[in-house]
Amino acid sequence: MSGSSLHPLAAENSGWIGKVEKSISDAFDPVATFVGEIVFFEITIGSATFPLIVFWLVLAASVFTIYFRGIQFTGIKTSLDLVRGKFSRASDPGEVTHFQALSSAVSGTVGLGNIAGVAVAVTVGGPGATFWMILAGLLGMCTKFVECTLGVKYREVHEDGTVSGGPFRYMPVAFERAGSFVSGAAVTVFAVALIAFGALGGNAFQANQTFAQAQEITGGPDGALGSDGAALAFGLVLAGLVGIVILGGVTSIAKVTSRLVPFMAVVYVAACLLVVFGNITAVPGAVAAIISGAFNPTGVAGGAVGVLIVGFTRAAFSNEAGVGSAPIVHSAVKTKHPVSEGFVALLEPFIDTVVICTMTALTIVIADVDLYGDLRDEAAAGEKISNDAGVVLTSRSFDTFLPGFDNVLAVAVALFAFSTLITWAYYTQKAFTTLVGRSRAKENAFKAIFCVFTVIGTVVNLGSVLDFADAMLFVCAVVNLIACYLLLPKVKEELRAFRQGRRDGTITVVPVEERATT
Repeated sequence: MSGSSLHPLAAENSGWIGKVEKSISDAFDPVATFVGEIVFFEITIGSATFPLIVFWLVLAASVFTIYFRGIQFTGIKTSLDLVRGKFSRASDPGEVTHFQALSSAVSGTVGLGNIAGVAVAVTVGGPGATFWMILAGLLGMCTKFVECTLGVKYREVHEDGTVSGGPFRYMPVAFERAGSFVSGAAVTVFAVALIAFGALGGNAFQANQTFAQAQEITGGPDGALGSDGAALAFGLVLAGLVGIVILGGVTSIAKVTSRLVPFMAVVYVAACLLVVFGNITAVPGAVAAIISGAFNPTGVAGGAVGVLIVGFTRAAFSNEAGVGSAPIVHSAVKTKHPVSEGFVALLEPFIDTVVICTMTALTIVIADVDLYGDLRDEAAAGEKISNDAGVVLTSRSFDTFLPGFDNVLAVAVALFAFSTLITWAYYTQKAFTTLVGRSRAKENAFKAIFCVFTVIGTVVNLGSVLDFADAMLFVCAVVNLIACYLLLPKVKEELRAFRQGRRDGTITVVPVEERATT
């Protein structure tokens, strides 16, 4: 995910498009500012300031981890067995396999935030921010376990075999004691907020970044994609590709992401490891800087608390644990045991934050290019570090061992953005049908509208509208986590039943030829 207020935009447009952008930004700026000040209300501890919503997310992750006794650590073998389909049959209710559900959900979170956002985090917070980022990612694994178990437990399998699940289904159960009005209001707020982010941050912004990277590697504003007409043509082609994928529903999306996500992750992590092993003598010093910097940072605004906050904030904004988006796609999994998908889902923050974000951070710290020192000095002096600077820093860090990797990085960012875009098409479609009802005509109409926003994203830089979109995503986290707290005993019941089934033999290993696999 992009992360709040960390939007690198393509070069400013001129002419009538530039005027449209300015009009949109000027009109929406007061709204975005007002909503952002509420959702991202900041509190101060010592000399460090951070959004209260981050505390809300990390607190939930910590409470859930204690409640389930570190299930994300004790259940890791079960998670890996389930991803391989050991306990799920192809004939089980649902639309996608465990692996496909995991790939689709990861594609919705892995993006620019893992590259540029992490670079900003280790610049502002120093190497020590990496330590706290990893810790927050590990805690967030349990949040995904809880919300995705609930997403499957309360899902609805329709007559045609398609599935609707996630917070839209478990929130009414969680809030039923408060009455139908409160329950309906919670679902409506969640759905509207999710659509707002999905259309803008999950779609238009991702399309904008895909075009920006394509423009960059084809000569920039003076290259083949430098004109306004080229942006429109690119947007139409991108919207066409998106349409081809999403028209097939979640099964089509899952087939694409199950191939695209592993490929992207392997290429990116392999590149990071090349830098690490190419500078192997610097590894011990980098690890020492990460550990010591977590507790005794030097030259970093906010001190040790500030470093912790930077790390936790980056992790929370990256893996979306607690936001409630991932349970929507996880609920489509082929399984008869809801908690099985909770085990699979807890791997998400590990992949997104503990692996990919950490690889980015480690690459930057080990490479230790001159720009890293310069930007850290600027951050210590109180200057704001942009995501644009973060992309450049990451690119130069790779260039220490892989000259010319900036082109590969540009392609990686574009692919990350595309995979995020198609996954958010599914999330927002489910939110839309929750509000207006489900039918083939309504679903297709929504997909067409979604593709229109894809075109808009490539042509127009939406400015402050994107800040509003980020705020809406974390509105989802407020109501979603309250529902999760209320339903924790239900998750424990599912966990207990699954473990008992394994012990008494009612849940057995499925023969390979009958498994729901990739």
